[in-house]
Amino acid sequence: MTDLRDKAEALRRLHAGPRVLVLANAWDAASARLVEAAGFPAIATSSAGVAYALGYPDGERIARAEMLDMVRRIARVVKVPVTADVEAGYGTTAQAAAETARGVAAAGAVGMNLEDTGDGRLLPLELQVERIRAARAAAEAAGVPLVINARTDAFGVADVAEGQRPGEAVRRANAYLRAGADCAFVPFVSNRDLIGRLAREIEGPLNVLGTPDTPPVAELERLGVRRVSVGAGIARAAYGRARRIALDIKEKGTFEALREGTISYAEMQRLLAS
Repeated sequence: MTDLRDKAEALRRLHAGPRVLVLANAWDAASARLVEAAGFPAIATSSAGVAYALGYPDGERIARAEMLDMVRRIARVVKVPVTADVEAGYGTTAQAAAETARGVAAAGAVGMNLEDTGDGRLLPLELQVERIRAARAAAEAAGVPLVINARTDAFGVADVAEGQRPGEAVRRANAYLRAGADCAFVPFVSNRDLIGRLAREIEGPLNVLGTPDTPPVAELERLGVRRVSVGAGIARAAYGRARRIALDIKEKGTFEALREGTISYAEMQRLLAS
């Protein structure tokens, strides 16, 4: 357990700078090892990526146990801290959030994302605050001070008017940080001025989602962002590549597409044997 406590504190320190924490989200053990081997200081899982790999669409269609089993597999094969995307905690109650936090710690991860949505709408602010407090208490009781990345979908739901989204995101993020979260995650924002406003007005580390429309890491750092993750972006890119190869084989009847960028069998063996 001491090792997990040390990893949790190491992950927490990565949010304090001086450089922005960049996370290339993994979705299975092999992708996690590849990310670690590339030199990233921590591994974040992608809930959507894990769901796709196990045959589910995104959006809590996967069971908690299946998600945590993949988190366990990932944590087992890497040495760096792992933070788990566990969606909205697989239930909208404080008890569900606490159970998920205990499961994350038991799986060997030292951080977790917790979303504030249910049925495509934002949960009441007071309920989400209670859920974050419950997750924090459960983690502490388990002996693992999880780094809680509290996500607000103020920019991702239809029930918040466009003009109210920045203010609602700030209001919720600050409430979540006061409730015990370590970082506030505000996805679906790519405008530089808006990111800068969020970084100024949110009273703690800000996590944004890296997409092709997001400013480069160096600019995000200047704007005050402390963490950037890519969600299912790498997983979807990998599946897109797999689709292109499959179509090439079917339509051209050749196998040249298997050559470009492919990791050799021997390298994969070494990667997962180490």
